[in-house]
Amino acid sequence: MEYISTRNNKKTFEFKDVFIKGLADDGGLFIPQSLHKVDINNLRGLEYNDLAKKIIYPFIGDFMTEADLNKIIDKSYSVFRKKNVVDLIKVGDRSVLELFHGPTLAFKDVAMQLLGNFYEYYLNNQNEKINIVVATSGDTGAAAIDAIKGKKNINIFVLHPHNRVSTVQRKLMTTGKDKNVFNIAVNGNFDDCQNLVKTMFADKTFSNDIKMSGVNSINWARIIAQSVYYFYSYFLIEDDKRPINFSVPTGNFGDVYAGYLAKKMGLPINKLIVATNQNDILHRAISKGSYEVENVSETLSPSMDIQVASNFERLLYDLNEGDDLQTIDAMKNIKEKGKHIINQEKLDKINADFLSARMNEEEVLKTISKVYEKFKIVLDPHSAIGYGAFDKINLDGNNIVLATAHPCKFPDAIKKAINLKEDLPKELMFVMEEKENYDIIDNEVEKIKQHIKERI
Repeated sequence: MEYISTRNNKKTFEFKDVFIKGLADDGGLFIPQSLHKVDINNLRGLEYNDLAKKIIYPFIGDFMTEADLNKIIDKSYSVFRKKNVVDLIKVGDRSVLELFHGPTLAFKDVAMQLLGNFYEYYLNNQNEKINIVVATSGDTGAAAIDAIKGKKNINIFVLHPHNRVSTVQRKLMTTGKDKNVFNIAVNGNFDDCQNLVKTMFADKTFSNDIKMSGVNSINWARIIAQSVYYFYSYFLIEDDKRPINFSVPTGNFGDVYAGYLAKKMGLPINKLIVATNQNDILHRAISKGSYEVENVSETLSPSMDIQVASNFERLLYDLNEGDDLQTIDAMKNIKEKGKHIINQEKLDKINADFLSARMNEEEVLKTISKVYEKFKIVLDPHSAIGYGAFDKINLDGNNIVLATAHPCKFPDAIKKAINLKEDLPKELMFVMEEKENYDIIDNEVEKIKQHIKERI
């Protein structure tokens, strides 16, 4: 399979380039030049690992053999607490897809464990060292660190917004002792962290010099891996012939885009609900056609405190029917003016696949409380936003909520909502007592670059 950039559809790339680069040299995002359809009948009844093997291999066939991929998938998912990686439970009139049974208690583990082993496979056959630089709003950093720690010929630098992630989220990142892991607390918000990473990628002298790579949600390998659990949950309930809808707590548009990818591959999804907190740029874009950047508000769901949703560029490219020049123009407007207007024709196209809902802080707390009172299930604030979105959008069918993080990662929100303390799993309790190691640096790209150079 060959890939192109959303900002240049003339030049093609192999999966190896797409995976290692993360971001295209022109600043665009990688997408397949053409997309294959899957035969649903050939995937039915498979366990999670086997399903992942079938879905992922066509995207990466030039990178490794099918046998090597199979080994890596089995290795990657052996560290999860569930045999089939995820778990689908019934909660009232909808189902909740628990994606947080990996080592860092967040959905990011599903893709990140795989990526870590992809890097190891690649570097075993190369005489070079890679430096991963990643921005996180809380969960990505911990998942990336767990996947990369201790591996040879690779360092990881994680930028998180200082004092804007939960204590548990931060400690899962900063208490490790591996010499190839470096944590940076940036004086700013997540969008600042993300912009710093993009700026470093755009500086070709710097990024080439340090052999920079990225594992943020823009990395296509993550999108592929995340598409698998949409297929898996569909097969768990397909005997019920009603339409299937997914509600996805959304910040950077990566997880919900994976659902869109699954639909384009042939999975019969009816609607994908983009569920946002009060940082609602995506809700405004999908409901009104106005993608307009506003100030970021701190919320009980910090992983969604984002105003620039990077993966939305991939959807814009589709809306522009593969016109890279239109996509470049749209992204220029967003960067320079902080705004892009989607016309009614294109908005209708979006709404054929996506709907959206916004949850304020009070609504999030009420949803956590309501679900606990009725079903004795504790939802983290992000998953509560996904659950509550179905209360705002009345859709017939099988309604599935993606539960993206374990509630123990957000103790303040849980205590505020239901006055209950959710403990970390026993195997992770130690992080709360461990010494932390991170550096606080101003939101200045040159300072960050110098910090990285001094440690590689």
